[in-house]
Amino acid sequence: MNLAIDRRTALGWAAAFSLSGLAGRAMAQASEGPEVLIQRVAAELIEAVKSDPALRNGDQARVIALVDNRLLPHVNFMRMTASAVGRFWRQATPEQKQKLQAEFKTLLVRTYSGALSQVKDQTLVVKPLRANPGDTEVIVRSELRSPGKDPVQLDYRVEKTDAGWKVYDLNVLGVWLVETYRGQFAQEINAKGLDGLIAALAQRNRGNVTEKPPVGSKG
Repeated sequence: MNLAIDRRTALGWAAAFSLSGLAGRAMAQASEGPEVLIQRVAAELIEAVKSDPALRNGDQARVIALVDNRLLPHVNFMRMTASAVGRFWRQATPEQKQKLQAEFKTLLVRTYSGALSQVKDQTLVVKPLRANPGDTEVIVRSELRSPGKDPVQLDYRVEKTDAGWKVYDLNVLGVWLVETYRGQFAQEINAKGLDGLIAALAQRNRGNVTEKPPVGSKG
């Protein structure tokens, strides 16, 4: 099993799943369970990716537009960014927080847009949710299955809000995205401060080479 390729495929699936289906029907989504939402949208994924050549080719302008219009309303991006920055978030000014969110979003889009082209004939199988009825934070566990390949673990951390369930972290092959970036960001902040992290992210985002998905903490 080629873990590097399959991880990129899973990341592409995760991004494309979020970009293609988590939009509209806000009232219905607010009452849906998190695993029901993910399973329903998964059925719409492959056709959406197949019908969008720009998305399949990793067109960043297209991906950014889809993120802004369809993904962000269903992601607690402030929590995601704050968790990645860690304890330093409390020290950040409102302007720094705004810049960190903007640069982190751009970094994630750049990192995973190239993986979208890997989404082809996969199937997402959502496992039964293990949670109590009153839980407001749960992990939706799933497997990405491809013909002739071992399944790939793909899990979402989601929280219940007044606007419905929102994603705040993603696990691919045992690697939690936020935890991975937290370690990277802490090194940069300890060396150069919050402004140094913002500058480093901006520099990476201005680069011409698509970022590679990080390798980091497992859980």
